[in-house]
Amino acid sequence: MHFAYDTEDVLEFDVALLNTAPGASRSGEEELVGTEQLRVLLEEHGWSGRFDRDEQELSDVLGVRHDLRRIWALERDAMVAAVNAVLDTDAVAPQLARHDGKDWHLHASPSHAPLATRLRLESAFALVDVIRADETDRLRVCEAEDCEGVLLDLSRNRSKRFCSQRCANRTNMTAYRRRRAEDAEPGGGESGAGD
Repeated sequence: MHFAYDTEDVLEFDVALLNTAPGASRSGEEELVGTEQLRVLLEEHGWSGRFDRDEQELSDVLGVRHDLRRIWALERDAMVAAVNAVLDTDAVAPQLARHDGKDWHLHASPSHAPLATRLRLESAFALVDVIRADETDRLRVCEAEDCEGVLLDLSRNRSKRFCSQRCANRTNMTAYRRRRAEDAEPGGGESGAGD
């Protein structure tokens, strides 16, 4: 295991949240267009606590998504400064919690705090674990040419390169077509014996 399970849960949620943005989403379009999409995302990832389910909350969450996307791509030392800036707030009130079938885990702020505050602080706490373990290279941007998605590489050999199988397939197909086109060009194929 690379990180505590609650850290991995938050990082996986962060990936899902970041990959709802235009350019990062499967559709290429904004995928958090309303409070219903936000509700579904939160339920899929087991978030508990206060949900206002209004447009202001959605707007605040989109702001968190924007800030988190910037932090995700930073080098380790720069990430430290960004995470420390997030943690420099009176809203931080770490506490252990157990709910919804999950064993004891850390919450960075009280469950009655606004959702955006909780998302921002939970993400910062998860990034603290990543930084302390010197594993920031596991937070990546998709290597597909036309994708801005992010990924969390928890593979043993650190080999994950794409945010989805779709991006991996598209990249492999593009490379295959490029090789075929090069082979079809005059002089592009392999020369025979005696040439």
